Amino acid sequence: MNFLQNEQFNLKPTANNVSMHKPRILMLYGSLRETSFSRLTAEEAGRILTTMGAEVKFFNPRGLPLFDNNDSADHPKVIELRELVQWSEAQVWSSPEIHGNMSGVMKTQVDWIPLSMGAVRPTQGKVLAVMQITGGSQSFNAINNMRILGRWMRMLTIPNQSSVAKAYNEFTEEGIMKASSYRERIVDVMEELMRFTYLTRDQSEFLLDRYSERRAGQPKLIAM
Repeated sequence: MNFLQNEQFNLKPTANNVSMHKPRILMLYGSLRETSFSRLTAEEAGRILTTMGAEVKFFNPRGLPLFDNNDSADHPKVIELRELVQWSEAQVWSSPEIHGNMSGVMKTQVDWIPLSMGAVRPTQGKVLAVMQITGGSQSFNAINNMRILGRWMRMLTIPNQSSVAKAYNEFTEEGIMKASSYRERIVDVMEELMRFTYLTRDQSEFLLDRYSERRAGQPKLIAM
């Protein structure tokens, strides 16, 4: 490993300033239905997070254009989404499972989030929790695929997750989630999300420092 002999690796976190503001968490949901159970699940998670001390914001995907390779990047909904992503320190994605995958509405939102915006990487190193709802038996296809998306967006997806089966049975007429093991699991997931957010939000520079990127920024030696 002689090629690494002069490389300095910063592998231990150092003490730094601790952020005093509330954790900033963005909620994305994957349905436009008036009675959207993925939205109701996200709203339940948002209430839990608020109780735990987070600042929570929602993005309403209605009116967001289909992804068109940035031809519509100046659309107000695209601008709103990207600003919320940059504001956030963590995110929750809640999608229905449709044809064994996340919804197109959910995927479109992620497609509009760029990996980089100038010198800013809006999702890299941010914490992510994934949830899904189904109209039938419990499934994990949507959350498994959202995990893949989270990895591609360079996010830190927490181990815990939530899948709510037969979601139409799990909410009151007022849209509040009934007491159940599903609700308890969502509390578990949000608790873990908050912990990971507190652990990582002040360590982003340390966590995202990469050998290959440091190498790319070094002057090139020209052989004579």
